[in-house]
Amino acid sequence: MNQIDKDKVYEVLGQINDPELRKPLTELDMIKYVEIEGGTVKVGVSLTIAGCPLKKKITEDITSKVSELDGVEKVEVDLGVMSDEQRKNLTKKLYGDRKDQPKGGTPEAVAGDFAKRVIAVSSGKGGVGKSTVTANLAAALSSLDYKVGVLDADVYGFSIPRILGVSGNPTTIDNHIVPLRRENIQVISMGFFLDESQPVIWRGPMLHKAINQFINDTLWDKLDFLLIDLPPGTGDISITISQALPKAEILVVTTPQPVASHTAGRVAKMAEKTKLSVLGVIENMSYYESNGKRDYIFGKNGGKELAKNLKVPFIGEIPIKTEIREAADNGTPIALSDNTELADYYLNIARSIANVKK
Repeated sequence: MNQIDKDKVYEVLGQINDPELRKPLTELDMIKYVEIEGGTVKVGVSLTIAGCPLKKKITEDITSKVSELDGVEKVEVDLGVMSDEQRKNLTKKLYGDRKDQPKGGTPEAVAGDFAKRVIAVSSGKGGVGKSTVTANLAAALSSLDYKVGVLDADVYGFSIPRILGVSGNPTTIDNHIVPLRRENIQVISMGFFLDESQPVIWRGPMLHKAINQFINDTLWDKLDFLLIDLPPGTGDISITISQALPKAEILVVTTPQPVASHTAGRVAKMAEKTKLSVLGVIENMSYYESNGKRDYIFGKNGGKELAKNLKVPFIGEIPIKTEIREAADNGTPIALSDNTELADYYLNIARSIANVKK
């Protein structure tokens, strides 16, 4: 029988990522010990929390990979839990390089200590498809190999979890939240902490606290883009975002009709007053096409006129398509589908945004 090399076991363990944190188990100091007795390899693992939702996957990954080594006949995985001190050290390892940086709300704060660009997607009124645009834009940027996070700041009307098809209860490590994921998109939302039908009945201070916690206490990766799905209008949350992330950009979503584009213009004025830059305008539900003929149900060119009046770029228009709505309802963003014609609406917008020099 071949002698099992312990170094080889650690080498294999170093290739297995924690499913939530997406970093090797060895790098996260989750491997307590490796013991070898004959053909049996016993691996001790320290989970971040006792109720780790993915402990089964960790066990299966270790068993599968270690079993491939020469001489291994049996793999035993001994699951334990990190101590408070170990969790603090883990948080410092994951979060420490930005812990001492200026926080949001200070003059020195950049566009998120964890993101190269922060884009707050806004609308003047509800019902214009802002959240669908946000989710599909995140999906499109991700498919272009950018690291993307989505912060669902629409606390009262959260819909990002459903559109992106993400559900579950986020793990908390030393008072820091591990965002959930849809493929390579990190997501945080009030919808992960409440039932979808449960109302949020909060006043301004509670909203302010929740949004700041989502920004500062979430274990975001180093992101290329953080997209923030703002609630409609210019209320408390929009003001909180402008204070917490003073270098954020505002992306305005509107439909062509005047009542939508005019109210969207107020959002842009708010951005001006709070010193945020307006990235541009996207017109959603621009037209309905049947048999090659376009029907401009909500009017025509409202988004273009708004962009012209604001002196900002008109980034693109998205038609009314049943497939886009169905994909959002089913948690499968159309930007990730094989329907290239529809996916391209969002991919082209994503490319335009990514090409903006900051």
